[in-house]
Amino acid sequence: MSDRSHRRKLGQNYLIDPVILFEIEQAINPQKNNLFFEIGPGTGALTEKLISQNIKIIAMDIDQKNINLLMQKFDTSKHQFIHGDILKESLNFLGTKKHRIVGNLPYNISTQIILKLVNYFNAIEDMHFLVQKEVAHRICSSNHSGDWGRLGVKISAFFHTEVLFDVPPESFDIKPKVQSSFIRLMPRSIPLISMNENIRFSKLIDHSFANKRKGIKNNLKKFNIDFKQLDINPLARAEELSIEEFVSIFREISI
Repeated sequence: MSDRSHRRKLGQNYLIDPVILFEIEQAINPQKNNLFFEIGPGTGALTEKLISQNIKIIAMDIDQKNINLLMQKFDTSKHQFIHGDILKESLNFLGTKKHRIVGNLPYNISTQIILKLVNYFNAIEDMHFLVQKEVAHRICSSNHSGDWGRLGVKISAFFHTEVLFDVPPESFDIKPKVQSSFIRLMPRSIPLISMNENIRFSKLIDHSFANKRKGIKNNLKKFNIDFKQLDINPLARAEELSIEEFVSIFREISI
């Protein structure tokens, strides 16, 4: 397998545009004494920007060659570079300290990564990711947009989200076939549901969007829900409901 095809398999499209890297650094606004966890650092283009601000970085990459390069390039007495698959590795090293999480995420698994990170809500100061533009709009959406779905709802229970700017394919060394966007996720000061409720809430959202053509009452007919009492239209489709309405439904069935 050629290096190029190997990198495509791993979703490795490295940013090379210095202007975009500068814009990302400005958006993240790293501060002295910040603790960063970088996902998929690649050859360290963003890592170098962050390290220049005298902060500590823990970085994880699935490619051992990248980890070896980073360990040669940066001071391993100050920074930690981990070879591992973000979806398989435990992230308990995040502990209770607040981390700022950043990454140019592999587009084929970006949603899985972000949903996994939701489980570490208490250890997150903020998150900034480069993702496929379509996914960015699904994450940073609401019931007032056509992109609202189970992904946006699950994340919105814990984070405020926004698309910061778009990144063209020409900004990468291997041009992706899709448009990209840089997004920010800020933890809610008080999440709408608790972490120990997250699995049950996620299952409710999956049921709610099981059949997009059906109204919310039909999709949730297995539950005994008084939609009138909740002041929710039972004929409304799931994508028409706000995050607050989903939380109200969840509270109704969790009593």
